[in-house]
Amino acid sequence: MKKTSLLFAGVALALNIASAQAATLRMAYDADPVSLDPYEQLSGGTLQLSHMTYDPLVRWDRDLGFEPRLAEKWERIDDNTMRFHLRKGVKFHSGNTLSTKDIEFTFKRLQDSPDFKGVFAPFKALNVIDDYTFDLVTAKPFPLVLNNMTYLFPMDSVFFSGEDANGKPKDLLVKHGDSFASRTISGTGPFTVSYREQGVKVEFARNPDYWDTNSPGNVDKIVFTPIKEAPTRVAALLAGDVDFIAPVPPTDHKRIESSDNVDLVTMSGTRIITFQMNQERNEAFKDVRVRQAVNYAINQEGIVKKIMKGFATPAAQFSPKGYLGYNPALTPRYDLKKAKALMAEAGYSDGFSITMMAPNNRYVNDEKIAQAVVSMLAKINIKVDLKTMPKAQYWPAFDERAADMMMIGWHSDTEDTNNFFEFLSACANKETGAGQYNSGNYCNPKVDAMMAEANAMTDSVKRASLMQAMEKAVYDDAGFVPLHWQNLSWGARKGVDIAPIVNGMNFPYIGDLVIKE
Repeated sequence: MKKTSLLFAGVALALNIASAQAATLRMAYDADPVSLDPYEQLSGGTLQLSHMTYDPLVRWDRDLGFEPRLAEKWERIDDNTMRFHLRKGVKFHSGNTLSTKDIEFTFKRLQDSPDFKGVFAPFKALNVIDDYTFDLVTAKPFPLVLNNMTYLFPMDSVFFSGEDANGKPKDLLVKHGDSFASRTISGTGPFTVSYREQGVKVEFARNPDYWDTNSPGNVDKIVFTPIKEAPTRVAALLAGDVDFIAPVPPTDHKRIESSDNVDLVTMSGTRIITFQMNQERNEAFKDVRVRQAVNYAINQEGIVKKIMKGFATPAAQFSPKGYLGYNPALTPRYDLKKAKALMAEAGYSDGFSITMMAPNNRYVNDEKIAQAVVSMLAKINIKVDLKTMPKAQYWPAFDERAADMMMIGWHSDTEDTNNFFEFLSACANKETGAGQYNSGNYCNPKVDAMMAEANAMTDSVKRASLMQAMEKAVYDDAGFVPLHWQNLSWGARKGVDIAPIVNGMNFPYIGDLVIKE
């Protein structure tokens, strides 16, 4: 376990205690962030932390529109160029002032990040106009500039310059490793980290110089405790030991709803939960008939009904309803008889053995879902050696592609269909970042060509048609195993007004949270 005591927190806490309405929030998620570096890993936990400690150029509002944050305005200069104007007077936790130098620094870091470079691949240049104005230039007309800017959280270029006590660059990006940036924060966000013992507790203190003076938030201190076991997490809320938890598993919704002291907030979600089949590790998965058999053997509707208690939507593709690429013709295809016939046709009537890995504290009921899939695959004679583990250990194993089948959930970073394909199904390319989370090593160059075409297409009707064709192609290929779109749920004690600050992206804007009593 790592213990971290960070700069600036004492001043922040001392100044905020003077506020008459200052409040402490005790919160518990199923896991804590694996790193403080906003660009080490593209994950929900990282982005939740970034919205607490950093600020993006723009952020999503509740209607999936764009809200100005560190960029107060923007305009299109030509088909390939968008100009942004930074908010003036914004300070980092260190006291340094935000300028375009920090945007340049962050943009370069994004381009170097294995996880984020794919998001920013469409941009060929960042041109600084002055201290508060810059242009982003794309190689081709690109319809998702603002979508992608929700993932640009400026870092403090002065603070992260030079070398740390070990003689290593302070801006060094080390995935699943120890670096200055992974254990130290200087952002512009509403909170800084005052104490961190990984896996045990993280404490946050309010930033006294936070630029957003219109924020209604009155939380001056946060005590964050990771509680992996869902029943324990819910019990802590009901007992009054914590004020805010996430997620609330479907099996505990009634417990929350029946209490007079706590509130349950739920929302439909767009995160797809899947399994990927590694064609490089297991020869059988190279055969499309075997991959199709796996899909026919898995009962998505049964998983949703029995394990998720109806609090999810069975899936057959990446795109949820409402996305441009959603193809209504694609439905879950559970058919055990068909699955067995495909296995026989492929020459695997007697089956084969595989390894499988899944997290046990990242997605709702992830371990139970994996166990159910193991039982379903046994019916077509696929014998599974399942290993589950906390996400801090799972993600390094995932990056190593350490099992024949691996679970991955994905919420589109851009609220657009193409993002699923770019990260989950694209032919893996370390140089561009394509397929960074494609642990199955699936590759269909025709689909990748359509993906590139859609990225340069501004006509939404044509984009929709093209991306629906992409969904159909991967469905026919059985490129992965779609399970369901996971719904969202949060619980809070009464008086902790979470409804206005939670959203479909599952990035609660805790800086704006109001505790009324």
